[in-house]
Amino acid sequence: MHEDSFFEALETQYAKQLPFVVYSRPINSKIQCWLQKDDELHKTETFTESGFVFAPFNLNEKSILFPKEACLYSEIDIKTLETEVVEPTKIFQNETEKLQHINLVSEGIKRIKNSNLEKVVLSRCETKPNQSNSPITIFKGLFNTYKNAMVYCWYHPKVGLWIGATPELLFKVEGKQLTTISLAGTQPYRRISKPAWTHKEFEEQQIVTNYITEQIKPYTEQINVSDVETVRAGSLLHLKTRVISLIKDKSELKSIIEALHPTPAVCGFPKAEAKAFILQHENYNREYYTGFLGELNLTQVKIRNNNRCNVENNAYAVVKTQSNFYVNLRCMQLKDNTANIYVGGGITKDSNPEREWEETVNKTATINAVLS
Repeated sequence: MHEDSFFEALETQYAKQLPFVVYSRPINSKIQCWLQKDDELHKTETFTESGFVFAPFNLNEKSILFPKEACLYSEIDIKTLETEVVEPTKIFQNETEKLQHINLVSEGIKRIKNSNLEKVVLSRCETKPNQSNSPITIFKGLFNTYKNAMVYCWYHPKVGLWIGATPELLFKVEGKQLTTISLAGTQPYRRISKPAWTHKEFEEQQIVTNYITEQIKPYTEQINVSDVETVRAGSLLHLKTRVISLIKDKSELKSIIEALHPTPAVCGFPKAEAKAFILQHENYNREYYTGFLGELNLTQVKIRNNNRCNVENNAYAVVKTQSNFYVNLRCMQLKDNTANIYVGGGITKDSNPEREWEETVNKTATINAVLS
């Protein structure tokens, strides 16, 4: 499909207020889209269907599914898109929001000091005007800028419109192989200097890695943990470990999702205590912020040689089911003439409430520039 007709179909779908998702996975020049044929709201609880899933932070709420059989699928392969330059609109902070977040963080620190809670990730929502920017235009700008992220624009008239550029893989499944990633530690990227990590940062990374391996143990076997490496994400560096295992025959995808979502990076640790604190004290509904999204149970055919006539012959083709889920970070929700920007930070016993507020202000400015 040609680029013009690809995006014309998207614009027409949006004008008709019909559901769609357009996205590009990291390190990939392929842009994919799913156009649902009607505006029915499909949900999944079992994660056994095939399609594209959009799941909330709190899995007690329903996950939205674009079923494969209810959608038209298309893709284009392109490195750069032509798009107009969009100037970000201003965000105005107010003292009430500042006081509310400082009080929330203070309450989190207090709970950590008086319970077995070690870390809780607390967030807030900023609202700014958005009167002219087309979501498709925003998506094109993200695709051109963030090649290391899962860049997406997702819309359902009965749910809303979300746009994001998330670098964080929740996990992927290829056949029986499960791959997930442990990310921890942060420092600014410097072009010349070699990154120096402290013992504390390696320790934090190991805690996250240990958490992942413990969570997947009941459902997988032959767990292999890679060496720790330094990876770059935009202007930041992180420590990264890859955890690869084989899913046991009787394990269900839903069980693995529930074991790994939400991650310590967006919820806290221990998970149950952190999630309960968030739902009780954050005073707003995260909805799909810090949820996950991606391809669900899609059949992939890999040809063992160049003779494509033999696809149906098992000697020449390997058929695998594949799922790819990304944590919904660096995102915004467009609603009427406004944009809701979501930001948060990890709180520990040593956190400073005033500094945590300032960190969210800085993150808001960054996301505003990225997603405008």
